[in-house]
Amino acid sequence: MSAALSAWWSGLGRAQSGQLPVSGENWSAGSTASSVRVFDQALVWVTVALLAWGLVMVYSASIAMPDNPKFARYAHTHFLTRHLFSLVVAVVAALIAFQIPIATWEKMAPWLFVVSLVLLMAVLIPFIGKGVNGARRWISLGVMNFQPSELAKFSMLLYAADYMVRKMDVKENFFKAVVPMGVAVAVVGLLLLAEPDMGAFMVIAVIAMGILFLGGVNARMFFLIAAILFVAFGLMIALSEWRRERIFAYLNPWDEKHALGKGYQLSHSLIAIGRGEVFGVGLGGSVEKLHWLPEAHTDFLLAVIGEEFGLIGVLTVIGLFLWMTRRIMHIGRQAIALDRVFAGLVAQGVGIWMGFQAFINMGVNLGALPTKGLTLPLMSYGGSAILINLVALAVVLRIDYESRQLMHGGRV
Repeated sequence: MSAALSAWWSGLGRAQSGQLPVSGENWSAGSTASSVRVFDQALVWVTVALLAWGLVMVYSASIAMPDNPKFARYAHTHFLTRHLFSLVVAVVAALIAFQIPIATWEKMAPWLFVVSLVLLMAVLIPFIGKGVNGARRWISLGVMNFQPSELAKFSMLLYAADYMVRKMDVKENFFKAVVPMGVAVAVVGLLLLAEPDMGAFMVIAVIAMGILFLGGVNARMFFLIAAILFVAFGLMIALSEWRRERIFAYLNPWDEKHALGKGYQLSHSLIAIGRGEVFGVGLGGSVEKLHWLPEAHTDFLLAVIGEEFGLIGVLTVIGLFLWMTRRIMHIGRQAIALDRVFAGLVAQGVGIWMGFQAFINMGVNLGALPTKGLTLPLMSYGGSAILINLVALAVVLRIDYESRQLMHGGRV
């Protein structure tokens, strides 16, 4: 009797602190009626912190852009206003997404994947797709530009999770379990490379690989897939002159040949981070954002953070993304422990997506990786990315909500 009372009290204490019990623990529905949070509040607040900090930094990084003749017709608050509008739209979309049961997302997964393929093809059609700096990646919606590759990341992880659930009985068979998924990734990859958008293709390939591995594909098959992708990306770089130039510029951005070409962004990103030292030059004090560092409000926002907030600011951003990724992966593991395999794989897919894309963006800004056109999730300027990122996180919160309902003795 005393042992049972002790177990009940331990479970109640974890509920009050927001910690989830693992599957198999004794959990009394009556003991948790009012004390347990219905969703992960800490994850929400970390997301809000990243969004708010990103909004401030987008304004700081873009405030001087109208002084450039190229942007002379813009107001100093142009990018701030558009980013704020994107945030409002994204929050509304996330609130709607949270209301949709995970079972409905599972049914929609194949259809959403088809929609993303259609949009990826549509963006390549003249007068539909919008080109910027030689890349055709956007569809104009009037009030904002939509980037189909962002939807493709989300739809791919839903489709991959649904695919693995359907293929559980043949997951040891390479041709039955892996080849069809490989074909789907290849089709998406070819459409993305036609834009071109190799960065998005890399993220999608890693999401698909991660879900295959977490879904139970054996190690031999996983390493075979990894080797194929490694060779494929190597060939893409070797056969493309401008991609080779990016690699050479990354290896020596200070070389006279690269300093004003492919290595220009990287060299000025490193200068910005170097100027910040430990504590930074202060909010708004960045010099590199004054027409020296291109795309400071999008791909190189972390460089401005490093200059204005120093090493402390960069480490804080890294810490927030590490915590977020770890928490999302935990929510996925908890769902799988409750025999909700699709939900668990989706959550872990979102964790892989957020973690990997943040890692690539940070690596590029810090000079650890070659320049790649990937934004910093939740923080960089970009309406499509903010919209899809928040919808994905809303789905993760829905997964957590349904898991908690099950653990409290309810139904989803």
